[in-house]
Amino acid sequence: MGEVDLLVGVPTHNNAKTVGETVQAIRTGLLKNFSRERAVVLNADGGSKDSTREVVAAGSINDLQRSSGLYALRTLPCISTVYGDSPATEVALRTILAAAELLRAKACAIVSPESTNITPDWIERLLRPVYRDNFDLVMPVYRRHKFDGLLLRNLIYPMTRALYAKRVREPYAAEFAFSGSFCSYLLEQQVWDHDGGGVGTEMRMTIAAMAGGFRLDQTFLGTKLHLDRSADLVPAMRQTVGTLFWSLEPNFEYWSANRDTESVPTCGAEFDLTVEPIRVNRKRLYQLFASGVAELEPVLKSILSAQTLSEIQSLASVREDDFRYPHELWVKTAYEFAASYHKSVINRDHIIQALAPLYRGKVYTFLLENRDASGEEVEANVEALCVTFERLKPYLLERWNTRE
Repeated sequence: MGEVDLLVGVPTHNNAKTVGETVQAIRTGLLKNFSRERAVVLNADGGSKDSTREVVAAGSINDLQRSSGLYALRTLPCISTVYGDSPATEVALRTILAAAELLRAKACAIVSPESTNITPDWIERLLRPVYRDNFDLVMPVYRRHKFDGLLLRNLIYPMTRALYAKRVREPYAAEFAFSGSFCSYLLEQQVWDHDGGGVGTEMRMTIAAMAGGFRLDQTFLGTKLHLDRSADLVPAMRQTVGTLFWSLEPNFEYWSANRDTESVPTCGAEFDLTVEPIRVNRKRLYQLFASGVAELEPVLKSILSAQTLSEIQSLASVREDDFRYPHELWVKTAYEFAASYHKSVINRDHIIQALAPLYRGKVYTFLLENRDASGEEVEANVEALCVTFERLKPYLLERWNTRE
């Protein structure tokens, strides 16, 4: 290959049904917006048992050029490689980063093979800020329903923003872009040395950029279609909350300093929420919260302060219609869990699992309070939670340093 200007990586595992459209959209985006640049599409596959790799290789650049009316001044190869016999996001991303560094790519993007609604414009929106405007990491902003991304808006975004002082809306994303210099930095860092089984790599990369002083940008991509993984709360929390808690130790000097939060340049809308009616089983969330508080009492005693646990237990005893999980109590809960994770008061994975029922109680409150809210009102409520996380940051430091 020699050297390239642009590289787009697509990590896959059994994605034959969707990866063909994804790769064609990527190639169309490169032809349309970067026809003079040397570019390559790299598929890193984790031992797919279906025809994923064959689908990736089947797309003809000549057919694409004829159907789109777009023509490249250079070749546009699409390469597929197998990095292992089973899927491992960390290995897939490290393979793509290593290839980008070897090829001296100036800008690199990662795109999920499950992004079935991807358009060619996504490629330009991700790569342009890196390639032409010298940003180091470009994160997406998606159009979401007001009740989508609940873990993101009730914990991940507010806490990350409070601690790392950057208003990155999607610190854990399947689509993003980065510079060659940030790529080299990542390959040398301990983001790969994680005790969580290699999960949450994308978020560790984002945190590395925030704590490392790299130039951040956000770009609006539009609607993000996703698979329904509503039953997979604990795995999702391992990847996001577990990664966030883990990051606090190696980055203590950065987040413990007194910093005002900074906005991040954004191309397009900073948020876009739709409010069409959807059915949500709030009653089930409340039941899981109340039963979890009762069943996990011995575990919660080892994680939470006596006062916080008492307040949560009081909440679990009220009638469902009267139940509310206030912002300040939720923030103290999250910070006490983070401090207990740092101290390893019990098995760290058990700490993450114990947070799940309490999070469901917070989500119940979010759904109830925003039932009739407009997109702007939901955003105002999320902003109020973010401000509470920022105001109570000293409480985390207090709990972090105590021996209790």
